[in-house]
Amino acid sequence: MAAVTPMMAQYLEIKAAHPDALLFYRMGDFYEMFFDDAVAAAEALDIALTKRGKHEDQDIPMCGVPVHAAEGYLLTLIRKGFRVAVGEQLESPAEAKKRGSKSVVKRDVVRLVTPGTLTEDALLEARRHNFLAAFAVLRDEAALAWADISTGAFHVMPLSLARLGPELARLAPAELLVSDGTVSQFEDTVSDMGVPVTPLSRASFDSSGGEARLCDLFGVSTLDAFGSFTRPEVSAMGALIDYLDITQKGKLPLLQPPLRDRAERNVQIDAATRRNLELTHALSGGRAGSLLSVIDRTLTPGGARLLETRLSSPSRDLEVIQSRLSALDLLIEDPLLREDLRAVLRKTPDIDRALSRLSLDRGGPRDLTAVRAALEHGARIAERAADSGLLAEALTALTGFSALSQQLDAALVAEPPLLVRDGGFIAEGFHAELDEARTLRDEGRGVIASMQQEYISETGINSLKIKHNNVLGYFIETTATHAQKMLSAPLSDKFIHRQTTANQVRFTTVQLSEMETKILNAGARALEIEKRLFEELRRAVLDQAPRLHQAARALAETDLAAGLADLAAGEGWTKPRVDDSRAFEITAGRHPVVEASLRRDGAPFVANDCTLTARDGAAIHLLTGPNMAGKSTYLRQNALIALLAQMGSYVPADSAHIGCVSQIFSRVGAADDLARGRSTFMVEMVETAAILNQADNAALVILDEIGRGTATYDGLSIAWATLEHLHAQNACRALFATHYHELTQLAGKLEGVENATVAVKEWEGEVIFLHEVRQGAADRSYGVQVAQLAGLPASVVERARTVLEALEQGDREGEARPKALIDDLPLFAAAPPPAPKRPDPSPLADMLKDIHPDDLTPKAALELVYRLKDAART
Repeated sequence: MAAVTPMMAQYLEIKAAHPDALLFYRMGDFYEMFFDDAVAAAEALDIALTKRGKHEDQDIPMCGVPVHAAEGYLLTLIRKGFRVAVGEQLESPAEAKKRGSKSVVKRDVVRLVTPGTLTEDALLEARRHNFLAAFAVLRDEAALAWADISTGAFHVMPLSLARLGPELARLAPAELLVSDGTVSQFEDTVSDMGVPVTPLSRASFDSSGGEARLCDLFGVSTLDAFGSFTRPEVSAMGALIDYLDITQKGKLPLLQPPLRDRAERNVQIDAATRRNLELTHALSGGRAGSLLSVIDRTLTPGGARLLETRLSSPSRDLEVIQSRLSALDLLIEDPLLREDLRAVLRKTPDIDRALSRLSLDRGGPRDLTAVRAALEHGARIAERAADSGLLAEALTALTGFSALSQQLDAALVAEPPLLVRDGGFIAEGFHAELDEARTLRDEGRGVIASMQQEYISETGINSLKIKHNNVLGYFIETTATHAQKMLSAPLSDKFIHRQTTANQVRFTTVQLSEMETKILNAGARALEIEKRLFEELRRAVLDQAPRLHQAARALAETDLAAGLADLAAGEGWTKPRVDDSRAFEITAGRHPVVEASLRRDGAPFVANDCTLTARDGAAIHLLTGPNMAGKSTYLRQNALIALLAQMGSYVPADSAHIGCVSQIFSRVGAADDLARGRSTFMVEMVETAAILNQADNAALVILDEIGRGTATYDGLSIAWATLEHLHAQNACRALFATHYHELTQLAGKLEGVENATVAVKEWEGEVIFLHEVRQGAADRSYGVQVAQLAGLPASVVERARTVLEALEQGDREGEARPKALIDDLPLFAAAPPPAPKRPDPSPLADMLKDIHPDDLTPKAALELVYRLKDAART
């Protein structure tokens, strides 16, 4: 059996400490993987699998990736569900050899790369948060903590188990930490969200240990300065910090003090509603086609992340809503200011992520220049908006950085390299010793030539030369005749004899020896000086991190306000009136996503009103009309208008008065959940049950086709009972679309329930959708006409008409028609459709057959019109 080599022994030891991660083992310019890691990585990355040596008489599988391209490979592995332990060389091969010729270079894992702990730009979406969340359950209480280590955001909130699903849907964390003893309690909830789960030991969730970790992180003796936290909240935050300590190997990120959120501050939106309304992702899965994609006119990554947060968490605080709308008012009224701000914001880098990388020692010179540029642009924004009153409190955070800004401006070149090890990022003239080292490195020959001229002047020997060889290094050479002068006082005190040859004598000086050392070491010394200066600048930036985070927030707020103002001005949106009433009055409302899509096709959007003002009880509109007429669009657009208003945006309507909505529930469309054994109807009923059990009287509910997934009378009875429950128990504002026309009779019996219908027009057996919502009820659903539009064979459409007429006749006569139909009507036979009838000969067609319009003179065309009119009379 072959002995295990020292290097492989080291690899196995490191791998044993990280069994659940792929080990990137640094070997010079490559990260190499062995054994099962190599097999898995080669398949996931589609790279060659080779072998190196043997272990227990078996070939050792091996694959590798270049260090300079590692980020791309890391991203692929993370997206495919792997965790990666990055094992770096902790010393150079030369240092290892000092311990013995066969010594192995020291290596260890410096970082665990997981979905929730990414910081590099190449691994992240610039315009989205990347949250790491932790959920803690202590007896009957629970809490959720979440942080984005790439921006420093850190939040926590008390949370019931029932609210975990909706909050995960809101935050969409990249990774969720749970205690390994509690996973089974909410396994279904988490699997519904598709969030990767990482179990931690119970010790990580210990609240006492968590408090100590938090105090140590923020350098305080108590958490009271940040607020009053429950034990589950401290447990969740502590587990999150413990996990960061494990994955970052002691280099904790620069987190902001924790902010305590409360569910009642925001509009509650469950996972199904977010999906149905397509807030941040379309039903197809991508961002295109979502509400976010249509309204996002932000220009900075921070502004884009803030927009998604606001859209995911509309406010219920009227003061907050009015403050946000007032900022938009100023920017809409002053388009010049808006455009000036956006011009500056367009060039503003991402401070938060630069700070995060700098705090974790993953930053480079470009992160420093990003901070410099952001401060410069922030100062311009503050100056430009100083007299406008725009976001006055936030914009004060952009001032007071003149000293740091000047330091960075003086120290850094305009366009630095990516990595510190590349050097060349410190500006010329900033540091005298660095300038000298660079001069020696870049102009060594010139320096030596200058010294030679100096010695010629000093000795008066014009033939004196400074030369170099590998034995003596730099030396001064002259003829034997002139050497006597240099060997005599006073020159002998300076010039030191080194060597005498047949025709020449060689000297040196202390100055030349020192210069030789400087020249030989100039490159390394210049880089070391730059590294030291980088560290000083990094420290200067991090010392002001709390204020810089506030500046980043101010820039994001400004960007979001300017983006929403640009949207409102460009699209003709209006300022909503939001108050604490139960009003809901929309005039000429539009669906922003559908309108944008139609505009690209050159088609207009038909706007519609909606009045759902509730006084003492419910306000429910029962909406009927055919499929394809726009009922679902109408339902969704009113929910979106309410949501946009409460996030602090103008809305796509001529006017909007919205009494503050506490919850938005949407059940529009459904699909099988095969993985969990749920049919379409079961999914529909689960979502409806959640609405009926949770909606309060300030909720806005939109329901589409309740009961359609089962038998007619079952579905009708469920829809009937659902409508009555919304009216009597939930007493909320609701839009209820249905094909059960029997329900329209309830409008005359239940106060607050009104009928509305989507208008259509029939023309020669075809249905034309007008997309107009009017008062009243539809007399039928026009399903057969819609089937015809969809392209069903003509024979099927005609048979459907026959059966429909028979069923409707039976309803009018009170008969049980389905059985009678089977007995009375011959069964449908799948025969070829009849050949279309040839139209009767038309005199008008005969007249036009030989007419060539391009050949007609104006007079002849007029005469033709008269002849056609005469022919039409006959």
